Amino acid sequence: MKKLDGKIAVVTGASKGIGAEIAKHLAAEGAAVVVNYASSKEGADLVVDEIASAGGKAIAIQANMSKKAEIQRLFTQMQEVFGRLDILVNNAGIYENLPLEDITEEHFHKQFDLNVLGLILTLQEGVKHFGSAGGSIINISSIVSTLAPANSSVYSATKAAVDAVTKSLAKELGPRRIRINSVNPGMVETEGTHAAGIAQSDFQKQTEAHTPLGRTGQPQDIAPAVVFLASSDSAWITNHLREATGLTSATRTALSVSGVQLQT
Repeated sequence: MKKLDGKIAVVTGASKGIGAEIAKHLAAEGAAVVVNYASSKEGADLVVDEIASAGGKAIAIQANMSKKAEIQRLFTQMQEVFGRLDILVNNAGIYENLPLEDITEEHFHKQFDLNVLGLILTLQEGVKHFGSAGGSIINISSIVSTLAPANSSVYSATKAAVDAVTKSLAKELGPRRIRINSVNPGMVETEGTHAAGIAQSDFQKQTEAHTPLGRTGQPQDIAPAVVFLASSDSAWITNHLREATGLTSATRTALSVSGVQLQT
């Protein structure tokens, strides 16, 4: 028997990168998965096809997770197909680093509207679909919530907010048997890091030089932590911020002092 047999999961921002790997890992453990995407239908369909080819069950649902009406539609469609929700992974997010003098209202709202407001709206709608047995919510945050490197004041603030939301709602949702935890990755190689020019850059090499394992994280390094928090193996764990960084505490301090930036 698999860890998540019979469970229903929604993974936001799951058409690529960390979200796609999480969706595939949840499905491999028996969960039926809603693969959410904002714009990349091709990517989401590919994830669904990979899950189906491996014997799993998944559907793709488009929704911009910063828009309340679209969030509501996603969960309505999920309910029509699967009937309930057991696992919610809030992975959808965006990052853009700018120095203080370049920050604009647009820059601020672009990140806060999705990373924080969108997450709260998703939680607000998602918890309506958990049954009396409760379930598990996993928020994908970032090590920058505490590391707060230079030029990332807005992005770091959004992830600090995610951690605060996690802590508060763990107390609020606990009586409903809904657990909520946060996974805080360090640098992970994804399509986003390639698009941003981070992959194979001097910045990546500098970060790896300060990492005990000597490498950047991969999406498959993050997904097993999410599976653990989604499963009954973590049945007595809530309000936990689980780092997945490959860094020792001393190294994180050194990187913070030197201004090295680590991102999801």
